[in-house]
Amino acid sequence: MKQLSFKDRAAGALMGAWIGDALGVGPHWYYDLNEMRKDYGDWIDGYTTPKQGRYHDGLKAGELSQAGFILEMTVRSLVESGGYDQNDFCDRMDKDLFPLLNGEPANGPGGYTSQSIREAWRRRVEQKLPWTETGGHADTTEAIERTLAIAIRYALSPGELASTISRNTVLTQADDVVVSMTVAYGAVLAMLVQGHALDTDISSKLMTLVKRGELPFHAVTREGLKPPRPGDPDPPREGRFSSPDALLSPGYMAAAAKDQDIRIEPASKVSMVYGMPCAIYHMLPAAYYLAARFSDDFESAVLHSLNGGGQNLARTMLTGALAGAQVGLSGIPERFIEGLDRSQELLDLAGSLAGQAAKER
Repeated sequence: MKQLSFKDRAAGALMGAWIGDALGVGPHWYYDLNEMRKDYGDWIDGYTTPKQGRYHDGLKAGELSQAGFILEMTVRSLVESGGYDQNDFCDRMDKDLFPLLNGEPANGPGGYTSQSIREAWRRRVEQKLPWTETGGHADTTEAIERTLAIAIRYALSPGELASTISRNTVLTQADDVVVSMTVAYGAVLAMLVQGHALDTDISSKLMTLVKRGELPFHAVTREGLKPPRPGDPDPPREGRFSSPDALLSPGYMAAAAKDQDIRIEPASKVSMVYGMPCAIYHMLPAAYYLAARFSDDFESAVLHSLNGGGQNLARTMLTGALAGAQVGLSGIPERFIEGLDRSQELLDLAGSLAGQAAKER
């Protein structure tokens, strides 16, 4: 297997996310797969234009949704600040995003604004609250969709990754379970950028970081999830997520993807197994499964995610980042790069963030 550089994997992860986002713009939120196939055919294999009257109406094939817009804003903040600067990020939200919103769903960059962003806008713009009081309770993946850039930036520093992703997440989503699952996704993505495989060992590697105190998850088990022994102290809970389960999920999803007795055929029906809705607990298992099953095949990973319908934009964005980290930028088919709007500008940004992250080595 070809050995990939850290920078190739890092850039591949970011470009994979943007590609996944743009792929989802046309067929977004079809919960009736027959209706989606009627509009787009039996198999969607590339960028498409939204149908009139549907989500993202007005965008063209290959353009980014608001999730891609916010991800780009986050990357620019990281690159221009030399790392994560929460004041700079919040200032960009205040000046570059919120003036474009009006609190309604069918509005703003990309033609649609998600729940957590609308709630933050109301608290910040209408209620004039400080950023310490803007987090809502949406159980969706909006925080992952932007903090994946932070995960790439701090891929070599798990402790800093966890703290910065947590701080950024609570700006819009304050639920502790959502925060823990968001941090866990970032930790998984970082492992892939480092060159680890998304396989059954991924969770044990993450738990090793927990034992070292590098990831803030509470766990009482010993190595291999063995029970504690008499006399073992209870690890401190303060400042830690209540359980490590968010770190254990990717290992189970990878096991399901590799188990010959478990077959989801076609793989696009993963959406029906784990759920088509928007909640984070539907999105992450499907993304982990597809990225593990198609670990060396970016195209299959993102297209099976896309053709699953439902919240396929977020699912494909998260799958694209995981798949892109595994195959590297060099392993993403050129047609996905060429068809992406402003592709060179985004490639330059991806290269800048990857180079900045690599300096931590």
